[in-house]
Amino acid sequence: MGSTRVAEGCPPGVRTPMTLDAIDVGAGLRRALEMTPGDVVTTVTRSGLRGRGGAGFPTERKWEYAAAAPAPGGQRFVVCNADEGEPGTFKDRVLLTEHADLVLEGMTIAAYAIGAQTGVLYLRGEYAHLLGGLEACLATRRARGLLGHGVEGHDGVDFDVRIQLGSGAYVCGEETALLESLEGRRGEPRNRPPFPVTSGLHGAPTVVNNVETFAWVTAILARGADWFASIGTAASTGPKLLSVSGDVARPGVYEFPLGTTIRDVLLAAGGEEAQAAIVGGASGTCVPASAFSRHISFEDVATGGAVIVIGPGRDLLAVAENVQAFFADESCGQCPVCRIGNARLLEGIRMMRAGTCDGQHVAQLRRLAETMRVTSKCGLGQSSPNVFLSVLEQLEGAHR
Repeated sequence: MGSTRVAEGCPPGVRTPMTLDAIDVGAGLRRALEMTPGDVVTTVTRSGLRGRGGAGFPTERKWEYAAAAPAPGGQRFVVCNADEGEPGTFKDRVLLTEHADLVLEGMTIAAYAIGAQTGVLYLRGEYAHLLGGLEACLATRRARGLLGHGVEGHDGVDFDVRIQLGSGAYVCGEETALLESLEGRRGEPRNRPPFPVTSGLHGAPTVVNNVETFAWVTAILARGADWFASIGTAASTGPKLLSVSGDVARPGVYEFPLGTTIRDVLLAAGGEEAQAAIVGGASGTCVPASAFSRHISFEDVATGGAVIVIGPGRDLLAVAENVQAFFADESCGQCPVCRIGNARLLEGIRMMRAGTCDGQHVAQLRRLAETMRVTSKCGLGQSSPNVFLSVLEQLEGAHR
């Protein structure tokens, strides 16, 4: 684990994992089709795979719920979330460039497990340049019998995938906002319940998983649940792809077993002198150098994939301002606490940088941030104060 190579056709410094390179196209799907759909779900359960988009929800639970839910007209969907709008995250782009077969195969395995016939890959609008390659990959898989009617010669196993481009809205990375966009409406989060697994795309049971999640599904079926479960920790199994950027000598996409320390990641990328690292992208946590022994895992510091390294010469408040400006711009505006709160936090950070924000105002901003965390409707508003709060904690700690 942790080995990398330069990715052909990608910008200098971008790297891609070796493990997925060794997975033969079609191997995971053939193994899945030798099982019953229930046994496929059991295999994923035994692997301990949790969603690689950031939330870490157990993958098999989504599949179990979608398979068991009543399906109007027998229709179920599998949706791949390839929106990848989180700043500092670019590992899905590498997967879609170099391992699109494994992603599409993972979607097909999921479809077999839940009884779906239709899949949609929701592609970030800024990744439109990947569209031609993905369409070619789909055409090749259809020609090989890996998509379409009678997948791999199995009567009754019918599944195909279409690609839909997004329009650049960050909030569409949230699964219900993504579904709204797929249905032709403005991308805004839905009220939950009902959840997508029971009432998703067009009201049908829908599994929405991340690009990386589907790629690992294929690897798990090809190499076995025990192989995957033997990597990482008891609560965070398997490898994780990390997009490492910022003040490092070797930015790129790295593969590490979950449970790896932040320090080990920085050493690999040449960022060991950093004063802090934002783990999880703009919606993540700003971890100071004193805490680099913390582990990247669901039980410690979770991340969808981004590790943004902040060098010793950076102004942490300037970093926080950059992040907060992003969220103030990207809030869909549906929740007043998010719409107004992000603007107020941004205003407060600018006052702090100007030296005009007193202790009472800082305390008010902290209370506002905590309120946003617990009252916002979706993950954007719930996580947008994270970097502000963690930077504030570091600055206050430095002055104690």
